Amino acid sequence: MRTVSFRRAAHAVLDAGRSTASRAARALAFVVLACAALPAVTVTPAHAERLKDLVQIQGVRDNPLIGYGLVVGLDGTGDQTTQTPFTTQTLANMLANLGISINNQAAGSSSSSSSLSNIQLKNVAAVMVTAVLPPFARPGEQIDITVSSLGNAKSLRGGTLLLTPLKGADGQVYALGQGNLAVGGAGASANGSKVQVNTLAAGRITGGAIVERAVPTSVSQAGTMQLDLNEMDYDTTQRVVAAVNNAFGSGTATALDGRTVQLRAPSSPEQQVAFMAQLQNLDVRPAQAAAKVILNARTGSIVMNQMVTLQTCAVAHGNLSVVINTQPVVSQPGAFSNGQTVAARQSQIQMKQDNGALKLVTAGANLADVVKALNALGATPADLMSILQAMKAAGALRADLEII
Repeated sequence: MRTVSFRRAAHAVLDAGRSTASRAARALAFVVLACAALPAVTVTPAHAERLKDLVQIQGVRDNPLIGYGLVVGLDGTGDQTTQTPFTTQTLANMLANLGISINNQAAGSSSSSSSLSNIQLKNVAAVMVTAVLPPFARPGEQIDITVSSLGNAKSLRGGTLLLTPLKGADGQVYALGQGNLAVGGAGASANGSKVQVNTLAAGRITGGAIVERAVPTSVSQAGTMQLDLNEMDYDTTQRVVAAVNNAFGSGTATALDGRTVQLRAPSSPEQQVAFMAQLQNLDVRPAQAAAKVILNARTGSIVMNQMVTLQTCAVAHGNLSVVINTQPVVSQPGAFSNGQTVAARQSQIQMKQDNGALKLVTAGANLADVVKALNALGATPADLMSILQAMKAAGALRADLEII
């Protein structure tokens, strides 16, 4: 009997241990699943931006190009040569360079001005060609060009740009443009009616210019290069210097002013490329921008950043409207008075001014509070521009006003 009771007790202990182990295993599995459901933690700082989005490398820049040329092959929508004489002059000069002279002079005329004036072109238009030469562009590369009408051509659709030299600011030819235009607009007209979508006086040629001359680009001078911040800020400049020194060692970056950072660069071009690739991918958290309110007087738009704050103030703003009503009045003379009928104009002027109640604008510590306080005034954007300027003058608006 003792042996049986001992065995039963041993089995009970084993069953209890197994149940405890199973509960522990289920709890551990639940913890593992809960941890797997949590989002992964990244080491990137909050609101950090890549260095390539904050700075520009001094010396690495685009170069604008410009040229003058002719577009041919238009379907009767070219320049009216009587109003744009430079189109016929350009065509005559181009034909002369090709060995073709215009010899249709009038009888007894010793100049070719009369023959040029008799030319009526409908399929030719004088255009300006613009392009941007990217940094490190080499001869033989293709760049996009934009072709814009210079005269009174109705449309450049279906035209072909003739060989046009593109010059830089120094007068040197850096590219040659030629090709068929792609115009995004469309239109039609008949019997005085006209419909048009987008513009027809400008087009674009993808890869329409071939680079003929390279612009020398000097990135590193005497083992140093400079970075220019897009916006001047001493705090952001200091953070850029700290991030570069932490990544490449102390003394690599030095701040020259609030916008320029000087770097110690490798002397080898291959090492410079690797250095700049790592440098541009550094994460830098820029400093908070200064409080600013942008007022667009043309469109009535108002934009403010999150640093704008308000102090408690009282605002009263009323609307003033003036209505002028003019009606014609005819003065008719009496019968047999030998008078004349006189027409005059009589105007009635009404002026109405709404009562502007004094409203309390509570202080706002964040952008949401500022928006709520300004919306409580019930003013239009045009009135709000005047209110913001008055708040700034009174010291209640803690932000810089910029009118564009």
